[in-house]
Amino acid sequence: MSVQTEAAAPVAPVMQTHPVRPGRLTQLWADMKRHKVSYLFLTPFLLLFTFFTIIPVFMSIGLSFTYYNILEPPRFIGLSNYKLLFVDDDIFLKAIGTTLKFAFITGPVGYIMAFLLAWLISQIPIKYRFFYTLCFYTPSITSAVAMSVVWLYLFAGDRKGLLNYYAMKLGIINEPYLFLQNIHSIVPVIIIVSLWMSMGVSFLAFLAGLQNVPKDLYEAGAIDGVRYRWQELIYITVPAVKPQLLFGAVLQVVTSLTVFDVSIQLVGLPSPLYAGHTILTHLYDYAFIKFEMGYASAIAVVLFAMMIGLNRLIFKWLGRD
Repeated sequence: MSVQTEAAAPVAPVMQTHPVRPGRLTQLWADMKRHKVSYLFLTPFLLLFTFFTIIPVFMSIGLSFTYYNILEPPRFIGLSNYKLLFVDDDIFLKAIGTTLKFAFITGPVGYIMAFLLAWLISQIPIKYRFFYTLCFYTPSITSAVAMSVVWLYLFAGDRKGLLNYYAMKLGIINEPYLFLQNIHSIVPVIIIVSLWMSMGVSFLAFLAGLQNVPKDLYEAGAIDGVRYRWQELIYITVPAVKPQLLFGAVLQVVTSLTVFDVSIQLVGLPSPLYAGHTILTHLYDYAFIKFEMGYASAIAVVLFAMMIGLNRLIFKWLGRD
């Protein structure tokens, strides 16, 4: 008995298809539709940030390539403003040196001081924390004008200045020392006053982060052999508050590079032999006294680039993927 089999029909090869990835804009639009309520809440901030931060930044970059004195329309002059800044403007080069000197001293010192003070306050009983927090935070919310009155009395260059009075009374000096007129003491005085006023938002961020470190981490550390407070600080506390450390570092960079009010109130504009002249002071001079907005925009772009560069370094050291 023979069995007849039909010839099998040829089977078409199966093509392996890969899902097509949507583009970034398509994916963003899908995310916006999926989370539309969240994006609606973000809309007011995004609009304000766009109109008052992003657009002015690009406008400043554009004006930096022009000559613009407010009275006349901007006139394109290419890189002339930048050439003048770095080749012919000796005062600006001096302002860069003063600003960097100020930043590299007040930045790390103010940052470490804010963190250590916040850590010390977090160790005391809760009922006393508000008092100490208020004492350290108050100088940062006090206007520079009000603070300068106190510091001008302290560093006054006559016999009635507080430091000169007690130094002469103790026989340390014979004649009053001109703290705010001597070019060698102007920058140290500005640094001291700025450090006194540096316990600002970063200090509060450190304090909030330290108070929210889980107690379980310290208990686990004690089981693993952590015995001393400095060991807790290095191995437990610092890694736990790394986001707050990053936030505080960014704020400290911005604050240290934009010193202005303290310098103006203490030593005036211009300061003696431009000893207290900073980048922001130079920008203010050209923008609102000489009304050379194109040149002032070039100064602002240089300052902005310095901030971006230092912030990138900070994100590299403290940032997370």
